[in-house]
Amino acid sequence: MKRLVLLGFVIAAVIAASPVKAVEPNEILEDPKLEQRARALSKDLRCVVCQNQSIDDSNASLARDLRVVVRERLQAGDTDKQIIDFVVARYGEFVLLNPRVNARTYLLWGGPALVLIFGILGLVFWFRRRGKIANDGLSPEEEKRLAELLGQTGTEGSDK
Repeated sequence: MKRLVLLGFVIAAVIAASPVKAVEPNEILEDPKLEQRARALSKDLRCVVCQNQSIDDSNASLARDLRVVVRERLQAGDTDKQIIDFVVARYGEFVLLNPRVNARTYLLWGGPALVLIFGILGLVFWFRRRGKIANDGLSPEEEKRLAELLGQTGTEGSDK
């Protein structure tokens, strides 16, 4: 009996933890191909309210409105690119979950690589510099001065 109850709790936890799609039944298109395109487009568009979710996953009213707009434009015969361009024209590049690569986003796309390259170069120079400091011996003048100092210390200690 305990195992059955435990199994029930595990199943309930798995169901509760599974991602719930925010698409409501009245939004779903009758044509399965159009619905599939709508879902694919909705997964690529960011909810501007939630900011870290696609409009497909978000329950915000603005995300619902965007899902409806996507479906209406699909039914009107727009291509995926036309729909994306329409939404970007209204909300800006921020609405794309994967921003386009252009002059304004080069730093966004190349920034992590630049940080990695400069970090590696910094470590290389640091290790080289550290190695040179540790391996440098005494110059002949420094060795002579050291011998004099050690000689003085040795003789002073023996006088007492």
